[in-house]
Amino acid sequence: MKKLSVFLFVLLSPIFISNAQHLQSPSDFLGYALGTEFSRHHQVVDYFKMVASQLPNQVKLEKYGETNERRPLYTAIISSEENIKNLETIRQDHLKNAGIGEGNSTSNNIAVIWLSYNVHGNEASSTEASMKTIYTLLTEKQDWLKNTVVIIDPCLNPDGRDRYVNWYNETKSTPYSTDPQSSEQNEPWPRGRANHYLFDLNRDWVWATQKETQARLKVYNKWLPIIHVDFHEQGMNDPYYFSPAAEPFHDIITDWQRDFQTQIGENHAKYFDANGWLYFTRERFDLLYPSYGDTYPTYLGAIGMTYEQGGQKGLGILNDEGDILTLVDRLEHHYTTGLSTVEMASKNATKLNTEFKKFFANKDVKYKSYVLRGSSDKIDGLKTLLDKHEIKYGAAASGKVSGYNYKDSKNGNLNSTSEDLVVSTNQPKGQMVQVLFEPNTKLADSITYDITAWSLPYAYGLDAIASSNLVGTSAVGKASDLNIKNTNAVAYVAKWDHMKDAEFLAELLKQNIKIRFTEKPLTTKNPEQTFDRGALIIIRGDNKKVENFDDIVITAANKYKRNAVAVSSGFSKSGPDFGSPDVKLVNKHNIALLSGKYTSSLGYGEMWHFFEQQLHYPVTSINTDDFDHINLDKYTVLVIPHGYYGRFFNDDNLAKLKTWVKKGGKVIAIDGALNIFADHKDFGLKNNITKDSTKLKTNLTPYAERERMDTNDLITGTIFKADVDHTHPLAFGYDKTYFTLKSGSKAFSLLDTGYNVAYLVGKPNKVSGFAGKNTLKDLENSLVFGEERLGDGSIIYMVDNILFRNFWENGKLFFVNAVFFVNNNAFEL
Repeated sequence: MKKLSVFLFVLLSPIFISNAQHLQSPSDFLGYALGTEFSRHHQVVDYFKMVASQLPNQVKLEKYGETNERRPLYTAIISSEENIKNLETIRQDHLKNAGIGEGNSTSNNIAVIWLSYNVHGNEASSTEASMKTIYTLLTEKQDWLKNTVVIIDPCLNPDGRDRYVNWYNETKSTPYSTDPQSSEQNEPWPRGRANHYLFDLNRDWVWATQKETQARLKVYNKWLPIIHVDFHEQGMNDPYYFSPAAEPFHDIITDWQRDFQTQIGENHAKYFDANGWLYFTRERFDLLYPSYGDTYPTYLGAIGMTYEQGGQKGLGILNDEGDILTLVDRLEHHYTTGLSTVEMASKNATKLNTEFKKFFANKDVKYKSYVLRGSSDKIDGLKTLLDKHEIKYGAAASGKVSGYNYKDSKNGNLNSTSEDLVVSTNQPKGQMVQVLFEPNTKLADSITYDITAWSLPYAYGLDAIASSNLVGTSAVGKASDLNIKNTNAVAYVAKWDHMKDAEFLAELLKQNIKIRFTEKPLTTKNPEQTFDRGALIIIRGDNKKVENFDDIVITAANKYKRNAVAVSSGFSKSGPDFGSPDVKLVNKHNIALLSGKYTSSLGYGEMWHFFEQQLHYPVTSINTDDFDHINLDKYTVLVIPHGYYGRFFNDDNLAKLKTWVKKGGKVIAIDGALNIFADHKDFGLKNNITKDSTKLKTNLTPYAERERMDTNDLITGTIFKADVDHTHPLAFGYDKTYFTLKSGSKAFSLLDTGYNVAYLVGKPNKVSGFAGKNTLKDLENSLVFGEERLGDGSIIYMVDNILFRNFWENGKLFFVNAVFFVNNNAFEL
């Protein structure tokens, strides 16, 4: 790496104070020069603990959570001694600028900055940089701390980081190899990017499905920083990216937020230019999808930015330009932009606070209120998410509400009641409310980095009206326990239309309770109550050998807030009686989940997390490396997650799978896994490719237009309205329509044999998001979810991944239905 120029030396010039002079540097503390080894997470934590113990009047180290693998999560809050003395007053005063808390802010001269490192575990240089950054701020840049509070999270993803670091440390050569083909430069599956459950934490800020995110949001919302930086790494041949960001920007982003990004970028460029370091701006990384570490803070008033260092490769690697990029280089670049960010915040603290306050005035919002209607379960699910973000809501006042009707995609009316939920933009986080609830996000550019649709009413399966008027609210009531045991009941009956019902089912199955479900609607006689398809029937006579039968059922029902209706007779007033062939026993399945090479690590992680942390039902992960000698007959269900299986399901592996299915096994294939079966002579699934005579048949698209032309063939996270056969067990609990999120353009024809359960008929009804013009033709008359019978077993095709990032709550019951209800005559162990 080139020597630092005199210009950079000025940035880092010493301004020592007496206590800080004796602070150990990271290199001295660790026992090796920073960047010559990868530091394990515990070493980083130990360094921050040492700093906090040496300078307790300037550093507050706070543990805010713990990972799934029990590693601690910390923030270090640093500032001047005077500011640390008054830290709580500063925090509360800052929140008043956001309209949180009573009264007005009494000071506008302290800027709160949050620096987030290593959200992707194998982008490991930034955590090393965090140690050098805190050291320099405390030993050389005390003047900047007089009007800033700097919050440093040195590692957002300790589990992923240590997975990578431990692998690298045990794999690398001595001296390290710079050859891109060497073992130490090529991580094995699942790599270190994601957390324990293989979730991308940088896509989880809004959905908060992961333990790390949930813990971070609590402390983040205590501060609402004015600047937030998310440090990353990109490919080894890319230099360094910093703001300003690329288009598209969400239209709530203010002119000031745009402009100050540019000011910060120009300050970074000054140091990079002086040192001959390459960089780029305004490309690739946009500000649209709300669940990133730059957009989420932006929609809460911050200057949210991503910094991307070229790397992700070992201690050093030879890139395609013939230069050796070292870990020392990479951390130095992140260190420089981190300091430059604090410098700019210090120089502009008053202006930053003034503009931050203006953001929360919530001017120019299109809709004032979102009125939501649905089952209490779905409403409660949404409230749980809103609570994580400290977004306010209330019960609707009675009256007529007019506005945009989500279900019909046009203006309409709703007569609101106290059972409906209202979320208003007339609150401190009103801009975030608009981003999360608006029916259609304005897209200034079709070239975007992530999905383009996420509206919460669709994700949670709620009817909704977006109104330009403010709708009155009152406090939301709380429900009490629903059930008491009835030892005279013939059975308990519970509805089926939500994941909470599925959790109730899983709980009872784990306790060896036998449960039936109805394939037809029925009305019980005493009490008289109607239940739709899928309703759970827990019959005393099926469970004669179970001690404390009533206690087990009622405890589980109350745990999941289910209404278990005690029924005095199995003789129904209408519909099937409890002994009918249409009332089937739920099989207690032994479920296998394919993992390892060829599976998408994220796709596998979504399934793994779903079973363990949402459904709470046991699953066995089997590795693709072991597939040829695994006895599939031990399992009744095999889930094949999204993946890339072209070289894995050869003739032998596919023959083994078919034999097992024909004996009664059930395959649930998700997203990319459908390519295993598509256009194969033994299966009915076909690619839905249309011949469009209007498409350009000659290769004459100019080079400069290729990227934009390619968007004609892309679907980037788009919501479509699908038709549903809700009489099929795969769709129990659903209506005749379903809003599906498509994350790709792959399309499959309707099944000629088997069952088309959810599908797009005719011209596809695109509700929200971007879909290239060439994709829509292929989606005509295409499959969303379906079942094909093969011998005694079934293959369930799920074209759209309903567990994508685990936030599409309204799709999850399809997956549970696939496991427990579809082809229930298949074998049971």
